[in-house]
Amino acid sequence: MIVLSESTEQIELSASANENKLMTEAAQLLGCKVYYIPRDLERCGTAENALWHIPNYPKATVGVWIGYIPEFQRYKAIYYAALAKGIKLLNTPLEHQTALEFDLFYPHLKRLTPESLVITSTNECIEAGELLGFPLFVKGAVQSIKMQGWKSCVANNQEELIIITEGLLKLKYHSRGRVIVRKLVKLRYTRLAPNGFLMGREFRCFIYNQQILKYGYYWDGQDDLSKLSKPEEAQVLKLAVLAAERLSVPYIAIDIGQLESGEWIVIETADAQFAGLSHIPALELWNKLKDISY
Repeated sequence: MIVLSESTEQIELSASANENKLMTEAAQLLGCKVYYIPRDLERCGTAENALWHIPNYPKATVGVWIGYIPEFQRYKAIYYAALAKGIKLLNTPLEHQTALEFDLFYPHLKRLTPESLVITSTNECIEAGELLGFPLFVKGAVQSIKMQGWKSCVANNQEELIIITEGLLKLKYHSRGRVIVRKLVKLRYTRLAPNGFLMGREFRCFIYNQQILKYGYYWDGQDDLSKLSKPEEAQVLKLAVLAAERLSVPYIAIDIGQLESGEWIVIETADAQFAGLSHIPALELWNKLKDISY
């Protein structure tokens, strides 16, 4: 297996940078060939230049990208530049986009996840609020801004919905021009994050071709809700596999959460190449990944 890694020798303090480094080291320890690539194309100009140091592989070889969520055009460019060298990333550009952008995966997951609407301007806030009712959870098509706290994601009225929507539309990395308005559901929880964000009982599942590779509790730290009984584990994994089957994305991360009622729902999905590990040991995940072949 070939790994394209954005991890660098430079010291970076972000959690994402630390995870990229951890994942890269795990891949190397398990015998994967790692090639380092730049985080953007500003200096090298093209994807072909970014991969100039990688040799051509005469036989189709599996590739995995470790890094930060790329803009779609960058993913597409790197994908085809790698393919020209005989390296095929686990997800095609369309599969990558489907897993990552909410409005593309939502139609496949209706009735498995809370009712949601896609809006592209603050003018649509009034209708969205009337259709779904308040309170609402609000996020970008790719990411929320939950790092800024509960109030940055939850609208209790039209005024708050407009403010959050306006802010998200300015954050192109998070929204890509679309804002997702969701019915706010009551997740089971015992803890709040330091910024006040409710830490619902949630598990991240890494799946390849509808098979669970590994899963783990979503939130950092110790939590009594992180342990699943055998019946609960079966429910979580069954729902995750069902969602993966509906989406038909080869390598995908699916987050499953539990409501106060005990019911399990799909929270969201992502291209697993760029998903955080949560409580999953990097070596255990890569021990499963390294054997994937075409």
